[in-house]
Amino acid sequence: MGLLDGKVALITGAARGQGRSHAQLLAEEGADIIALDICKQLDTVHYAMSTPEDLEETVRLVEKTGRRIVAKQVDIRDYDALKTAVTEGVSELGRLDIVLANAGIMTQSLEPHTLNREEWRDGIDVMLTGTWNTLQITSPILIDGGRGGAIVITSSVSGLRPMYTDLSGGFDSYCAAKFGVVGLARAYAAGLAEHSIRVNTVHPTGCDTPMVNNDFFPAYMEGNMKTAMAFQNTMPVQMVDPIDISRAILYLVGESGRYVTGIQLPVDAGITYAS
Repeated sequence: MGLLDGKVALITGAARGQGRSHAQLLAEEGADIIALDICKQLDTVHYAMSTPEDLEETVRLVEKTGRRIVAKQVDIRDYDALKTAVTEGVSELGRLDIVLANAGIMTQSLEPHTLNREEWRDGIDVMLTGTWNTLQITSPILIDGGRGGAIVITSSVSGLRPMYTDLSGGFDSYCAAKFGVVGLARAYAAGLAEHSIRVNTVHPTGCDTPMVNNDFFPAYMEGNMKTAMAFQNTMPVQMVDPIDISRAILYLVGESGRYVTGIQLPVDAGITYAS
């Protein structure tokens, strides 16, 4: 028996990286999955974003566990399209118990100020407004289900401690959004508590995913040494693995975290509080 038998989990940004890892682990623990991802490139993102083929691989890995999965290509900035995708997924799988607002991007540029306003807009729209859209659409479904539930928002160590801005819209939007979702989570934790719906945030340090494991990100860090130094982990590891974040999320959404709500859980190799 799995820890999540009979439950349905919705995951944004599920095509690869942390989102795929979450989908796979929760499926291994018995959950059916609604996997959502944009699967296209944004002009302000300077590394390769997810593709339809990435989402197909997530489907394959979940189905390999024996669980069901509904996968949709959708832009979480588009409220109406997201609502349609969520509604169709819940209708097909019959219920909703867990929501992982995981989708995120980095819009930093190697040449600051060239796309400042566009970088700011896209970063905030995806990571803050997109998260709000996700909460707005899924919270009533969880309430109507009458079984309680769990929501986890993916923030960052950049949502717990100040970082050095490079004065770009991309970096500023990342920090603002990652702090902003903490405020959202705490407000929703208070508002949904009477329905036994728990809301928490996880805060990874650098995580070995395609968002940072690419040609662009090391070059960006090399050109912004203050930021690079601020991301030095206390423990002797350069980056954590996606499964480390997935296991923290499993704790929060399972019976183990049944009375845990409104917290900020770092998975950060000591970078936030031990440095």
